Amino acid sequence: MEDINKKLAKAAPGKAVSEGTQYPTVELEPAELRGVAQALKDAGFDYLISLTGMDYGDAFGTIYHIASTDDPANVVVLKTKTTDRENPMLYSIMDIYESANLYEREVYDFFGIKFIGHNDLRRIFLRPDWNGFPFRKDDKSENSTPTRNITAEEMEEMPQITIGEDGKIKQSSKMLFGKNEYVVNFGPQHPATHGVLHLRVSLDGEIVKKIDPNFGYIHRGIEKMAESLTYPQVLPYTDRLDYLSGAINRHAFCLCVEKAAGIEVPMRAQIVRCIFDELTRVASHLLGWGCMAMDMGAITAFVYGMRDREKIMDIFEESAGGRLMPAYAVIGGLSQDIHPNFKNRVTEYIAYQRKMLKEHHILFTGNPIATGRMHKNGYLTKEKAIALGTGGPTGRASGWSCDVRKIEPYSAYKEIEFNEIIRNKDTKTGDTFDRYIIRLDEIEESLNIIEKLLVKLDDTKEGDFKAKVPAIIKLPAGDYFQRVENARGEFDVFISSDGNKNPYRVKFRSPCMTLISALDPICKDGKIADMIMIGASLDYVIPCADR
Repeated sequence: MEDINKKLAKAAPGKAVSEGTQYPTVELEPAELRGVAQALKDAGFDYLISLTGMDYGDAFGTIYHIASTDDPANVVVLKTKTTDRENPMLYSIMDIYESANLYEREVYDFFGIKFIGHNDLRRIFLRPDWNGFPFRKDDKSENSTPTRNITAEEMEEMPQITIGEDGKIKQSSKMLFGKNEYVVNFGPQHPATHGVLHLRVSLDGEIVKKIDPNFGYIHRGIEKMAESLTYPQVLPYTDRLDYLSGAINRHAFCLCVEKAAGIEVPMRAQIVRCIFDELTRVASHLLGWGCMAMDMGAITAFVYGMRDREKIMDIFEESAGGRLMPAYAVIGGLSQDIHPNFKNRVTEYIAYQRKMLKEHHILFTGNPIATGRMHKNGYLTKEKAIALGTGGPTGRASGWSCDVRKIEPYSAYKEIEFNEIIRNKDTKTGDTFDRYIIRLDEIEESLNIIEKLLVKLDDTKEGDFKAKVPAIIKLPAGDYFQRVENARGEFDVFISSDGNKNPYRVKFRSPCMTLISALDPICKDGKIADMIMIGASLDYVIPCADR
């Protein structure tokens, strides 16, 4: 921690580094942000984890969590704000951290903060004619109901804010696509988008020249809704973000609240939570494998993946009552103890799934048509993955060590040894096949993790599944951040508390939004047919991005 403080102090000379916070934190004036961000980038802090917009009542602000990929546990926090509520402006850092492109557009969409230097300040979730900014505390946009159709020109016009040579703010705009570009709409109702996603694709014959993703078709405002809910009431919504990683996302929110409230979770509950997390990861990867195979025409593989995944759903139902969304973790531990047959069923499943993995490889991995389409196609370098924030299996397929279970071990992951599955450590470039095969390899490692956790489970006391928690949970005033590794990458929970029973602000860091942002650079100059396969290899889930 001392070394991080020194690096942060060097990047932000004269600024006090906050004491007693989870990560070293510096508050900056808006004009200082870019210089400090660039200095941190030069010092090795090359991964912008998250960018959070804030309405402080008397000011609007942004919070940046930035990490070093050389030492991933090193995280620093930058904060800045403006008191101009009529026309709030801050400086863009998208030329320093590429992932800030979508993050800043999201903050603009919800808070109305304009970023000077950003080249595309379109709304990202809401319609371009939406009146108001719904995450502002004083917003009244719920009374605004757009009814007209949006034109293509409105979707393509990119507002920009720059500073001229005279030092004055200038507002302008440019068009996303040229007049002679051939643009096709892919989605939002298309089975290969893996959800309600709208891609506007510029083509030159069969060659992809540009992809513009449009989000928000199933945006539910979960982060905003959380402001009017108590902490236990938020839990069901976490299941419905990435519904294929629901148990892991729910676990993350519980961990964040428990850390803030000082709640000690029994070890039995920690172990069972992690077993559920790993079973969730296996189930998600099985569905991802089946969907990717089906997108290439192998319908049988999809059926096999669903068949194996169903056995995990049965295990969930027996102990938790739910299947796709088991809703098992609660603040303090588990909703109830595991079923007496839980360990036997999980043990039987491990043996079964190892056998089936061999079958999956025979069925599809060894298929020369499949491998011919995946090998040497859809390249993503480690450097680009970090710049875009595309972690998880996608990042590790390109040689990036980014597993949060290893970086900041949480819950029972602290108690066991396991391997981080990484490919292409030397070449630092992954292709579609790497992103395909790494998920099957991660299934095998998850089965190993579950076996070790089951051994640890024997050392715990039956019935000790939940700590005592207050009837009304109030977190001490402050900011809290929890990182976890879900099936698609780093999922984070940010909670800002003012001491009341409702969170002042909740932010969920979506791994899927960054995965979708990788479509354009990966698919550029490739064939439109390969875009389907590449999208499947990224394994994004649209409700996670939309939230």
